[in-house]
Amino acid sequence: MSASVCVLASGSSGNCTYVSADGAAILIDAGISGKETERRLEEIGVDPAALQAICVSHEHTDHTAGIGVLYRRHSIPLFANSATINGIGRQKGMDGLPWNIFTTGQPFRVGPLEIEPFSVPHDAYDPVGFVIRSSSSTIGVVTDMGTATTLIRTRLRECDALVIETNHDENMLHNAQRPWALKQRILGRQGHLSNRQAAAVIEEIAGPRLRQIFLAHLSSDCNEPQLAEREMRETVERTGHRHIQIACTFPDRISAIWQSA
Repeated sequence: MSASVCVLASGSSGNCTYVSADGAAILIDAGISGKETERRLEEIGVDPAALQAICVSHEHTDHTAGIGVLYRRHSIPLFANSATINGIGRQKGMDGLPWNIFTTGQPFRVGPLEIEPFSVPHDAYDPVGFVIRSSSSTIGVVTDMGTATTLIRTRLRECDALVIETNHDENMLHNAQRPWALKQRILGRQGHLSNRQAAAVIEEIAGPRLRQIFLAHLSSDCNEPQLAEREMRETVERTGHRHIQIACTFPDRISAIWQSA
């Protein structure tokens, strides 16, 4: 059965990615309101009650804001590691949720899907990216990372479709009217990946298998979609991977929908 990916929202105001394959459908993160998540799912023809999991990458509210409402309305099973669950439990209205606990680095199953959470460097308790494996495709979702470690590059090398952070243009960030401490956090090892850094990851891992890249978590004031897309497109063309499709993601609307052949 074919797989599909649609980034329902991405950016500092909220992140949520829809993945389906082999008859199962999940969300990676739910960082916009429950009502808006439902609306965007309906826009792509998905009943929220049909979701089999919400898998949470880390506890920051731009990845968790809709979890409580979605669980209370639809009883969608929730998955996270222990440290993330502890962090979420400190947020208003999020205590007492019934979690399925996974261990970072150990795959778990949601119906026919195998989901592997892997460690990423970010300023959260135990942040992870995810690789979702089905009978036909492998999909990677990894945002909020300050650097791409060897582990991250190894996990992403097997993907057919990939959601990867392109948070900022380095020149725009340096020139932005932001506190220096914030700039240092973003540029640090536990901060966020730039357009240039993301393109370097793709240059290393891309091969004939990778078909689709979604550019995610773009800063509203330190990046522009055309800059992120140009950097990535120049890289895939220069390295001979013109078969790869590139799509931007947005905070206020859904992305294009990728479907495997």
